[in-house]
Amino acid sequence: MSAGLLDVPRDLLERLARPGPRYTSYPTAAVFDGSVGPAEYAAALARHGASGAPLSLYVHLPFCRTLCFYCACNVIITRRPGAAEDYLDLLEREADLVAGALGRRMPVTQLHLGGGTPTYLTSAELRRLHGLLSVRFDLSAAEELAVEVDPRSTTIEQLETLARLGWNRASFGVQDFDPAVQRAIHRVQSVEQTRALVEAARRLGYRGINVDLIYGLPLQRAETFARTLDAVLALRPDRIALYSYAHVPWMRPAQARFERKGLSLPRADEKLALLQQAVRALVGAGYQHLGMDHFALPDDELSLALDRGALHRNFQGYTVRRADALVALGMSAISEVGDVFAQNEKDLPAYEAALDAGRLPTSRGRTLTTDDRARRQVILALMTGGTVPAALLAPFPAERAALDDLARDGLVRWHPSGDLGVTALGRAFVRNVAMVFDAYLGGAPDKRYSQTV
Repeated sequence: MSAGLLDVPRDLLERLARPGPRYTSYPTAAVFDGSVGPAEYAAALARHGASGAPLSLYVHLPFCRTLCFYCACNVIITRRPGAAEDYLDLLEREADLVAGALGRRMPVTQLHLGGGTPTYLTSAELRRLHGLLSVRFDLSAAEELAVEVDPRSTTIEQLETLARLGWNRASFGVQDFDPAVQRAIHRVQSVEQTRALVEAARRLGYRGINVDLIYGLPLQRAETFARTLDAVLALRPDRIALYSYAHVPWMRPAQARFERKGLSLPRADEKLALLQQAVRALVGAGYQHLGMDHFALPDDELSLALDRGALHRNFQGYTVRRADALVALGMSAISEVGDVFAQNEKDLPAYEAALDAGRLPTSRGRTLTTDDRARRQVILALMTGGTVPAALLAPFPAERAALDDLARDGLVRWHPSGDLGVTALGRAFVRNVAMVFDAYLGGAPDKRYSQTV
């Protein structure tokens, strides 16, 4: 992997550096519209409920005590007492509506808490959340219960509480350990407090421990990022997510602070150098590159899933697919049920107003067409395994010329069978490969998306 990344001609880098989706779904959330509302989502839930098939469950907990200036998530910054309890009241009402539409207490195979900061909730609030979910959904067969952790605000007591309830995976946000970078992004945390929580999680039986990093942040330099990588590798997490910083200040105004304060962002070539540096370090330490921005140890479940062709990608990133449906609760949360994507209201007052009216808080979404389904299969194959069978490519002869160009650039290769493979270099730029099959992208730079490099 690292050898392929070491030689990227400047002209190729300039061509690859363009706005594009991360493809946690296709079609992407940027093209959702009002064609899916509460009625359409309820019908999709009823169809899935009638099948009796298990589902994955996601809960969005939006609260944070402070704002990280790089953040592009849907968050609420507050220290108001009772904010989480009030939100749990709303989640309980939404869960009632969803369970009612499903028509039965459905088995859940995966449960994920995201945000925001899920550990904004106290131990008592976490117990309440687990309880309200377990009443309405059958969690007895859940193989994976995962929580996102902010080491600045998480206590060992919270980890113990979740472990007693059966939670077994934790993802620790780090981003960068350099003090100057941390001050610039308004997220100061030490290696020591992060290590203490990771070690506590291991003692409590958490597995699949993940650490999140971001490259492309202001003030990041090769020598400082090397120290961050060394500190993370010393923790030996099972998984590492190495996200490319998405600089979209027109969508996330807090990011504009970087320019206002004269904090320089790495150029595309400097950003690529940081990625190269990280890949060399991670692969050299024995991690397998799963695709785009995720790495895992060879014996981790994600690596094993990649090896057997069972890796999946959804709104939580790379995962092992344990159910065909993803039901999401909370403001802005996105569900994927059958051929329907459904997104909840993005702001808290609108989310609450829908529930006050007794209806699902669905605000927009997409029902997949036949063409959408075919393109989604190709894009998912590219993102999760790197080989697309010739049969999946057959409906897209017009895309052949663009793929041939990518083959000449070294991002993909054609097999004698007609299958399309993604190279080591292409795995780092797989967003660019997937964009060939995106029917919703225009020709002009699209400000809905971040740069691919």
